[in-house]
Formats: sequence, C-alpha cells, structure tokens
Amino acid sequence: MAPDFSILRNRLRGDLFTDSKQRMMYATDGSAYREVPVAVARPANASDIGEILRFARENGTSVIPRGAGTSLAGQVVGPGIVVDVSKYMNRIIEVNADEKWVIAEPGVVLAELNLHLAQYGLFFAPETSTANRCCIGGMLGNNSCGLHSIIYGSVRDHIISIDALLADGTEVTFGPVTTIEYTAKCNGNEASRETQIYRNLRDTLSDPANRETITAVYPDSRLKRRNNGYAIDILMDTDPFTGNGEKLNLCRLLAGSEGTLAFTLRMKLNLLPVPAKKTGLVCAHFGSMQEALKANIVALRYNPASIELIDDYILNCTRDNITLSKNRFFIKGEPAVILLIEFLEDDDATVAAKATGMEGEMLKAGYGYHFPLYTGAEEMKNVWDLRKAGLGVLLNIPGERRSVQVIEDTSVHPDSYPEYFSEFEEILSRHGLKCAYYGHIATGELHFSPLLNLRDPDDVKTYYSVARDVAMLVKKYRGSLSGEHGDGRLRGEFIPLMFGDHTYSLLKKLKQAWDPENILNPGKITDTPSIIENLRYIAGSTPPVPETTFSFPEKTGMLHAIEKCSGSGDCRKGVLMGGTMCPTFMVSGDEDKSTRGRANILREFLTRSQKANRFNHREIFEAMDLCISCKACKSECPSNVDMAKFKAEFLHHYYRSHPVPLRTLLIGWLPRLNGPGMLLRPVTNFITGTTVFKTVVGFARSRSIPKLSPVTLKKWALRHRKSSPAAAGVKGKVFLFADEFTNYNESDIGIKAIILLERLGYEVIIPASAESGRTFLSKGLLGAARKVARKNIRVLSGLIKEETPLVGIEPSAILSFRDEYPELSGDDLKEKAVNLGKNSILFEEFICREVDAGRINSASFTVNELTVRLHGHCQQKAIASTRETLRMLSLPVNYRASEIPSGCCGMAGAFGYEKEHYEMSMQIGELVPFPEVR
Repeated sequence: MAPDFSILRNRLRGDLFTDSKQRMMYATDGSAYREVPVAVARPANASDIGEILRFARENGTSVIPRGAGTSLAGQVVGPGIVVDVSKYMNRIIEVNADEKWVIAEPGVVLAELNLHLAQYGLFFAPETSTANRCCIGGMLGNNSCGLHSIIYGSVRDHIISIDALLADGTEVTFGPVTTIEYTAKCNGNEASRETQIYRNLRDTLSDPANRETITAVYPDSRLKRRNNGYAIDILMDTDPFTGNGEKLNLCRLLAGSEGTLAFTLRMKLNLLPVPAKKTGLVCAHFGSMQEALKANIVALRYNPASIELIDDYILNCTRDNITLSKNRFFIKGEPAVILLIEFLEDDDATVAAKATGMEGEMLKAGYGYHFPLYTGAEEMKNVWDLRKAGLGVLLNIPGERRSVQVIEDTSVHPDSYPEYFSEFEEILSRHGLKCAYYGHIATGELHFSPLLNLRDPDDVKTYYSVARDVAMLVKKYRGSLSGEHGDGRLRGEFIPLMFGDHTYSLLKKLKQAWDPENILNPGKITDTPSIIENLRYIAGSTPPVPETTFSFPEKTGMLHAIEKCSGSGDCRKGVLMGGTMCPTFMVSGDEDKSTRGRANILREFLTRSQKANRFNHREIFEAMDLCISCKACKSECPSNVDMAKFKAEFLHHYYRSHPVPLRTLLIGWLPRLNGPGMLLRPVTNFITGTTVFKTVVGFARSRSIPKLSPVTLKKWALRHRKSSPAAAGVKGKVFLFADEFTNYNESDIGIKAIILLERLGYEVIIPASAESGRTFLSKGLLGAARKVARKNIRVLSGLIKEETPLVGIEPSAILSFRDEYPELSGDDLKEKAVNLGKNSILFEEFICREVDAGRINSASFTVNELTVRLHGHCQQKAIASTRETLRMLSLPVNYRASEIPSGCCGMAGAFGYEKEHYEMSMQIGELVPFPEVR
C-alpha cells in the first residue's frame, strides 16, 4: 500500500508535496538521470527531519537529502522522499571571528555565506563555480573544492564538526576525537548506532590486511581532488590506527558521502582571512595539448594559486557571442590551448618575477609562444568569465547530440597527465568521439564532455562503454574517477572495478553500520544501479515534435530548446547575487518558480504526455503562470533558455483546448482598443480607473491603470510636421517607432524625443507601421502577434537601413523587432526580418552611436548638475544592454549617472496589474528597486 502522507504532513512545520507537478520537478538534478520521487518535503527544522526519517522507517521508503540540486552525477535523484533543505534550513547561526569558525545550517548558499563573513574579513575557502546558488550541505555531500583547491583543498579540509541525524533518528555530533575518546565510543552501548559506527571503523581499519589493500587500491594520496567511494583511506591515517597524533574526525568521512550515512543539521566550518595579497594572471598560449600539459608541470614548480585550462574548441565558440567576444582581448594568434596561471604574492614585484621566471623556463623547454601578465581586477575578471563560460558554451552546441557529463570528473596526478591524456584520446578515437577540454589542470582534473544523443540506443551503449574504459585507464594511473563531482548514480557502478571486491565489501559494511535499513539516499556509492538505468531520456523514443508559431532551428524544435536546460540551477541565485534571473524564485525560494522548474515541467509533458495536445496540462499552466516573461533567462542562463518564449508558445497551444480569458483578450488587443477609447478619452480614463472596472476585469484594486494621453504621438507628429515643416536633417534621418505604449499612454515622452532629435539636427519621421505586438506576445496570442510582425516587416524593411534606423523608446516594443520578429516571420520574410532587427535600435543606442561618429557631443547639453539613478528595463538588459543608457545620461558634463543593482521591478507588463499576481509583484519590487527609490 502507498504511504499515507497525510500523517507526515500533519507532523511537519514545513511543507510536504505529493502532487505530480512538484514530484516531476524534483525528478532530475544537473545530471542525465531521472526518477520521480514519492514525495517532496521542505523541512522547517531538525524536528521535521526527524519526523521524515521516522515516517520513512515506518513505511519502507527512503530519504534523499537535497540542496540546490546542481549535482552532476545524480546524487539527489531517487524514488523516495526528496528533502529540500534550501527553503527554510538556511540560517547562519553563529560566527566566531576570533577563533575563525561559523556554524550554519545545510541550506545556506555559499556565496551568501561569504558575503556575510566579509564583514569579519573572513571567508569559507572552497569556492565552487556554482557558488551563487549551491548549498553548503550539498558541498559537504560532494566534498566540493573549487578554483583554488591547489592551496585551499576541499570541504573535507575545512569541516570542524557536524550535528546530524542518523537513519534511526539519533542526533549525534561528530568532531575531532582523541584515541581515548575513540576507544570509549567503541566500548559504548552495543545497541547504540553511534557505537556500531565506531566499532565498524575499528574492525575495518585496525586490520593490517585491510589497511594494506586500501593503500594499494585507493587513489594516489598526493591527489588534491579524490572523491571515489567513502574516505576510509583518510580516516586510516589518524592516531587510533597509526599513533601519529592526528585526531580522528568522522566529518571527514561524511564529506563526500553524498547523504548516504547521515542527515546533516548544522555544520561548524573553519574560516580563513580574506587574502590581501597581490594577484597576477598569466595567460600562457600553447600550440598543442601535450605542450600545455607538460608546461603545467613547470608552472606548478612556481607555487601558483591556480592553473586552469581552456582549449581551442571553447575559445572558438566564444567568437560569435556578443558578451564573450569582448573578453577575448588577451588571445594572440590561434592557440590550441591556453593555461590561466594565477599567482597570489605579497607584492607586485614577486608576481612579476615569478611570471618572468616561469615564462623563461617554459620557452627554454619549447613550451608556449605568448605569456601576457594581467594584474588589473577588471581584466582578470573578464578572463575568468571566459573560462567559466566553458559548460554554457558546450550546452549551446547545435544538433541532437549534446555535451554529456559521463567522464568529466577524472583526476590523475599532473606528473602523469601527459601520458594519461594520450591514452585517453586513444579511447575517444576508438569510440568515434571528440571532446572539448577545460578545467582544473593544476590538480590533474580536466572536464571532458563528449557529444552524445542519449535517445539513441547506440549512443547509450557508447555512454556505458566509454565510461568503463576510462575507469580502467584512471585505475591504471592510480587516479580518482571522481575529482569533485562525486560518484552518485554515474560512477558508483564502477567502484568495485576501481577498488576490487574486498575493499568494496568494506564500503558496504560501513554503509550497513550507519544505515542498516538503507533509508538514506540508497543507490549511491554502494549498490548503485547501472549507469544506463533511469536516464532522463527514453532511449529509442522520439517524442512528437509539436508545430510551433515561433521557429526553432533544431530538428526536434521546441523540445530541443527546452532540453538545453541542464539543471545547473543558475536561475536559483538569490537577490544578493545580483542580476535579474529569476525574480519569482528570488522572492519565493520555490523550485516551481524557477526557470529550471518550469523547464522540467515542460520537458516532462512534451516527452511523456499521452494527450493529443501535449501542452494541455494544468500543471504546465500553473508553473508558467508565475513566469513574468522578464527575458532574463535568455541572457543570464548559461544555456540561454528563453522561458518567456516558451511561455508564449505554451499559452498559444493551451488556448486551443481552453477558452481564452476575457482579461487576456483585453490586454492582448489593448492597442486596438485604445484607438476608439481615444474618441471618448475622459470617459475611458474615468471608467478604467474605477474599482468596478478593475474587479470585473481582474486587476488589483490597488493598481492605477495607465491613462490615455491627451493626444496620440502620431497625431501630434502629424500636426507638428504640418505646422513647422522641418528641413532635411543636417545630420541625417531617423524613423521613430510610435509604439503602442508611447503612442497612447505616454505621448509626452515621444514628443520630447522628437523635439530633442530635431534640435540635435535630425529629421524625424514616424512610419506607417502597426503596433509592436508586444501585448499579443505577452499573452500567448501568437497568431495575432505573427500577423503584426509580418506586416511591420513588409512595411518597414524597405525603409529601415543602417543609415536610417528605426529608433524606439519603449524597450519591450522596439526590441521585439530584434528578438521575436525573426522567429515569427516565416521563411519567406526571415532575411528581411533579421536585417530589420539589426537596424531597430533603442533611443539611447542611437544617441551613443552618433556620439561615437562625432555627430553629437556634450556641448549640446546642459551644464546643470544632476545625480541620476537608473533602474534598467528587464528586456533591455536581456536583449541589449543598459550601458548605452548610462552613457547617454552622462552626456551632460555635470550629470552623475549610476545604475541601481536591481533586477525586475515586479510589474513585467500586465503581470503586476493582475489581482492574483499583485502580492508577488510587490514582493519582487521590494527586493531592490522600491528600497532604492525610497
């Protein structure tokens, strides 16, 4: 019988979900695996976790601890109760600056922890690339490290103590113990689970034969990154077993145990002073991979803080990216590989001396041809941003084959890496595969992500065989199959192969001692299913490709675009991390209000629904309803997942099976309704301002509905042209787009724009175009939006050129020409749409372009002083940039313009007006913009 979850729900202060939507969203993480859990819990405190464990024992199910769900090896995927600690168990409990430690709950986000610690001049050293959303509990489970692991090590090196619940509900504190204390624990109550745990270690690690075998089969102890199996090799080298004086601390075992041994409640972490040293970054260029790998050994002799590798595949992929191409300033020629070698020293002179000495030694050995050194903070940040783009670039590769995490985490000692790499490439060649290479070469770990289509049964076989072949190679070089990402579902199957049956039996006995009923995250590290079971995609299946109004370039269309979401969880960053994505997650902390959550729901139904209209599911509607279409995901997601586009396409299909709501029709057709509304403008403004109107339509009573302007922009411009015919512009001609919002609701802004442009010497013409179609797009009325787009393309494509651009004031309107029009145009108008989009620019982009051409300068503007604070438009930040806005606002010599570090204001088109969204809209505004304005 299925468990009665109402019993558990009544016991919890936190949340418990058993609905299909929540379970589907938690069926995957950042890996290729999928298992739908029986329930999802979000505990409020330790007591809740105790109740969840008790319920699991009583009902024969399991518990899967989870933080941000960024795991790349399937660690938080399983059929039991997924327990998400990120929502509520995220308190920083105590900081002791004098003794340099912090106590925090497992749901605390790493970057937010370090922001808090910065006031004390301290930080938690292991820094993952997912720092802005990963939880420290997950870091413990994976024994995470980071860019500077060569000097800072991993979480295992910085964990002091842990308060945890064992599978039987016992609360235990693990920390450093002396040999006397260890002996006392072994001699404790036989019925105590804690006693059984310590006795298991005594029986295992005191046996000379076991010790000899463990030493022989475990990875090279010199490796900084080794996360294979349980860390019994680390515990073996402590005082109870060697007499070396080093205290035994089971926290070092829990680090890397992936939540299979205990459920962490609180962690006491060692802190370090924020380094005040000088930083230098050498970007060493090489003609081949072998050259770079040998040069890495040379660089290590100079004690760098980190060495990261990028190959030419990734470098070339950054050429056409608008943002990343600007970060290529340091590249000279066509390097096959670049090593980024960072030094942290007491002064600049030492940095320079090390860089010079290292360069000389490499050149003498015949390694490398260009070694620029950068010490400026902005320069170094841009270089590192290019390196961090590695995974995002790979996720955007076109075609059905995707970059797959399967052999990406191997770690082999740098001294052996050139030979290891040669044999590794032979394996790839044998399987007909190629990889891009990037990552942490200083510690002997490169990320290899071959391109595979896991819907293709042949590629699934390759997925398995290449994983096994690489495991054998890693074993040959005494490496670690997992350097930092953990075993999870992906590598657990090969642990017996790596360690041998005897050592593997020791790991199983250890798991049995901690968790005899197999409640905690079963199927990870021990007794792991085959790596080809429970994959996210169904091999041999090809889901029907729905016809879409937007064009999607890939064969599998919209589904392919959705599946670009890898589960990396960048959309889960909090407001303290900056940026705009994802506003609804920032205020709620709920997975179903993140871009990833929505992508998971869409993927589930498009691949597994049995309905003729696969979009016809209330679960998708509920997930999409709180997407505010801010477009931030299109630019901030490393895979450029465009959820606003998906939402519009979804609604278009959903309304084929459901009536279009009256409010949706009113908002979509508003530009057309405003025309007749202008005939009785005072009456229209009065009616739309009444509570009765807002109630009937479904708008929040507290919102003020935008009023119609006294005159439309188009009518004013016509009168203006007749009353004062302008001579041909001295500096040129521009077409001003009278968008539906400026034309009807804020024509005063459009009027001022025309006057300004004319005074600056430009002829301004308002073309006979239709509205932008933004209101149709926002409400999923894509048939109407497509007609508008095609009309505007036909009308404007002959007029709009680089020298006579289409200039727009409202970002969401003018940017639709650049963003959506090429994807709505149809094949017959595609080329014209693309060219029109290139020459459809924001007002500030035009001003800055003319400044750069020398046709506008500060002399034309006031000398009065003014301080300006800019809140950037979400869509502008996603599709264009606010840089030009700041430049334009800084043209007057005494204007001081700066940008508020805000994301969305919460209005997001009609979203903030709608009564059911009003509260969330206000919460979003309160994150940054409202306090800044106040």
